[in-house]
Amino acid sequence: MAPAQRCPLCRQTFFCGRGHVYSRKHQRQLKEALERLLPQVEAARKAIRAAQVERYVPEHERCCWCLCCGREVRKHLSHGNLTVLHGGLLEHLASPEHKKATNRFWWENKAEFQMKEKFLISSQDYARFKKSMVKGLDSYEEKEDEVIKEMAAQIREVEHSRRELVRSVLEPQAVPDPEEGSSALGSWKGTNSQVASASQQPSYLDLPPAPELDWMETGQPLTFIGHQDTPGIGNIHSGATPPWMVQDEEYSSGNQQIGPSYEEFLKEKEKQKLKKLPPDRVGANFDHNTSTSVGWLPSFGRVWNNGRRWQSRHQFKTEAAARSKQSHKEKKPNVS
Repeated sequence: MAPAQRCPLCRQTFFCGRGHVYSRKHQRQLKEALERLLPQVEAARKAIRAAQVERYVPEHERCCWCLCCGREVRKHLSHGNLTVLHGGLLEHLASPEHKKATNRFWWENKAEFQMKEKFLISSQDYARFKKSMVKGLDSYEEKEDEVIKEMAAQIREVEHSRRELVRSVLEPQAVPDPEEGSSALGSWKGTNSQVASASQQPSYLDLPPAPELDWMETGQPLTFIGHQDTPGIGNIHSGATPPWMVQDEEYSSGNQQIGPSYEEFLKEKEKQKLKKLPPDRVGANFDHNTSTSVGWLPSFGRVWNNGRRWQSRHQFKTEAAARSKQSHKEKKPNVS
């Protein structure tokens, strides 16, 4: 009997010697394992002619399982903040250690000889990949330089617009011609007279009349910003206190309690507890606030006595008969 051997592909122990690798199950497991690795190798082969360089992200630390070597291999090649896609897998496939492990794997598992070349990278292809990687790094640097230049241009444009805005605000206004100043002065006087006449008319706000603008007589053109009324009169646009800032008389003392009292809270809490009880329970409609005497307990049925129910029933009947006789005697008139 052949010694026991372990097959890593089938994940079982067999005792048939070398004949296991020719079995249908082993060949099926071998084909499925190679088909899982083949798409990653083909994607790496496409990167030989045109290497892709990207900015490093944590996802570039992924690894893939090399079936021939029996270990994990880094899929991408990273250095600093740059990553060459499929660079790590191509470097591994072109190494002599992988070539030796592939030959041994094909010999031990009796795989198809035509598929072995798909999992190997020649030294010429790897040299071509190095050249394309250099070109990819140069193009990536050029793109980064263009992006940096565009960002710098945007920053300069924003800074220039900010300086222009500050300069326009801080620059003094130009002095107009005397003719333009006199015409502007006349227009301002006409506006002032109209405003004064309108202010003298009664309105619902009862605003005081606007004073005469004597400062216009100086001859220097100034900007009219509107009437400045005394605070506390009119609306918020005339300097009055907003209504939401005015304290009410009833709340001005500060002693007014907000919300329900503690006693009301306890009553409401007790009501909420009673709502959870069944409404048809005994004593649901009993008023606990009514005053009761000491003898409020029921005297019929002998509820609070010990003994059997029939004894209480007979006792109740005898007492009822005695009370009826006594009341009957009291109703009879006295005959003298």
